[in-house]
Amino acid sequence: MNDDQLLRYSRHILLDEVGIEGQEKLLNSHVLIIGAGGLGSPVALYLGSAGVGHITIADHDRVDTTNLQRQIAHNLARVNEFKAESARQAIAAINPDVKVTTVTERAEGELLDRLVQGADLVLDCTDNFATRHAINRACVKHRKPLVSGAAIRFDGQVAVFDTSASEQAPCYACVFPESELLEETRCATMGVFAPLVGIIGSTQAAEALKLICGVGQPLTGRLLMLEGKSMEWSEMKLMRNTACTVCGSAHR
Repeated sequence: MNDDQLLRYSRHILLDEVGIEGQEKLLNSHVLIIGAGGLGSPVALYLGSAGVGHITIADHDRVDTTNLQRQIAHNLARVNEFKAESARQAIAAINPDVKVTTVTERAEGELLDRLVQGADLVLDCTDNFATRHAINRACVKHRKPLVSGAAIRFDGQVAVFDTSASEQAPCYACVFPESELLEETRCATMGVFAPLVGIIGSTQAAEALKLICGVGQPLTGRLLMLEGKSMEWSEMKLMRNTACTVCGSAHR
């Protein structure tokens, strides 16, 4: 690190659990963020400000006025721009040293596979089950840690899925099987409390930084849930489903 970096990241370096070694891990890391909306906004800003060296942001959607109530990486001047490009500009305004790669195509198929393979860690900041399951399959295939977040109305949840961490660690499909008919809920129809996505997205960013630095206990095998109206957190322990069609013993 040069002198400017030592000054910029001094508050991290002062933490015994991070220090220079941990900050260098961040500077040398490559993180993939899929979704640059309510969750992806705080994730991108915090990872960029923390000094993650290379961030790839994938989002094919464009900024809309209705997004500005909660998607803090965007502003009025960037309405109609791709969200990925808008988030890149927001990161650059805070930390121009971060390399940001933007993908403005839908992250699916071979493209998704290639993006996940090239990253050290993946953050799922999307809002639909089909995409979440596709991301999960790619992460299991390439043995990449997945930090998953979701938020709707006043309820949010965060978990880390990393099947390489242990034989018991589940994947996303262990908890939310594709075969089950889960009700798809969207902000556009159900609404979302603006600060909720900030809380959940910030928690995702914290988990990502912890995983990269090797600090503390990650949310692997744990689903952290927030009921925002009472501001009550609860936690559910998660185990691998041996019959899981993605990571179960018959599919490894």
